[in-house]
Amino acid sequence: MTSVWIGNAKLPCFQKLKENLKTDVLIVGGGMAGILCAYFLQNEGVDYALVEGRRICSGVTRNTTAKITAQHGLIYHKMLKNAGREKTEQYLAANQAAVEKYRKLCQKIACDFEEKDAYVYSLDNPQKLENEARALQSIGFDAKMTDAKELPIPTAGAIGFARQAQFHPLKFIADIARGLHIYENTFINSWNGQEAITNQGSIAYKKLIVTTHFPIDNRHGMYFMKMYQHRSHVIALSKGPGLEGMYVDENETGYSFRNYKEFLLLGGGAHRTGKCGGKWEELRHFAARYYPGLDVKYNWAAQDCMTLDGMPYIGQYSKRTKNCFVATGFHKWGMTSSMAAAEILTDLVMERKNPYADVFSPSRSMQKTQLFRNGLESLVHFLTFSKKRCPHLGCALKWNEEEESWDCPCHGSRFDERGDLLNNPANRRMR
Repeated sequence: MTSVWIGNAKLPCFQKLKENLKTDVLIVGGGMAGILCAYFLQNEGVDYALVEGRRICSGVTRNTTAKITAQHGLIYHKMLKNAGREKTEQYLAANQAAVEKYRKLCQKIACDFEEKDAYVYSLDNPQKLENEARALQSIGFDAKMTDAKELPIPTAGAIGFARQAQFHPLKFIADIARGLHIYENTFINSWNGQEAITNQGSIAYKKLIVTTHFPIDNRHGMYFMKMYQHRSHVIALSKGPGLEGMYVDENETGYSFRNYKEFLLLGGGAHRTGKCGGKWEELRHFAARYYPGLDVKYNWAAQDCMTLDGMPYIGQYSKRTKNCFVATGFHKWGMTSSMAAAEILTDLVMERKNPYADVFSPSRSMQKTQLFRNGLESLVHFLTFSKKRCPHLGCALKWNEEEESWDCPCHGSRFDERGDLLNNPANRRMR
């Protein structure tokens, strides 16, 4: 199982930590969000260090479909209703600004950057598309409508954002990561005040940024209550048809489509981590029906942290942790969310006002019904009998036959058959 990105990009290598270290800002997590934070802080002349437990981009970033877009599903109609006009405008503006930042940076980076329109389609509900179009129009954004006839399946149409983009994420990171202060294979085992403890030494810091996909400290923020993880699958079909746009289904169990060079990337088979889903078999059946004769050259899976209101948590880790910051809960939109997070967190570290910080605040209130449902889901699996338990908070693990892993349906940790950790929030192997 390998993504199309891994085979044709060479990431720089960094040494592991070899002695005790002091730094003004410690960044934990070497994916897109963490590396962008390091890049911006270095440009600001800030004393920082980034530590990654394995190799940089060894987690979620290498398995993205790498769409750069503020079109995040049919979210703006719901957001306008639940969060209000001001926050909806902030969310859209932050993500549009992220698209433009990538556009600017990629002018000098050979990372296969392509401008594309991004669309969300519906199979059978044009009313949802009309509601979304009206919501966007009410906040001053002109969305595009299309019949989506370049897709192989009949739809009720699609709504899209013009001048979005797609790129090769690892080629991008290979360029911006060179020269950054990064330590690889440096796993943080514990914390002692404002010190991070590793097997190679301790790291004393004044401010902390956590970009570990799922936050690693359970003592603050209650992230294990207000997030869950979702797994989706991708296959790359060789010599697939070219598409003018990038497409995703408004239904989270539907399909996504985008091109990369001679490949068609088909995504789907989604499910909550630890539960049943279509996985690659569903995608292979779809490809055999609608793209007969095309070979599957790559297949991989992505895992996303899902917040209860659809917006990421970016900002102060909790109300009690003044100089600790976090970026998590990107849903399926890790590229633009990573850029927005890096811009916001850089401003917070520099003690500057950021115009978009409020909408992403991790301390914002969650609806009680959402918290109750997510908490009940975890409680059910905590009480389920199983000899295999997750070392994170003790939930029963489920065997994932297709990916040959033990998966936690509570919070999304995954382990291989030997018990070695594949995905957090657990921070040690399964016994």
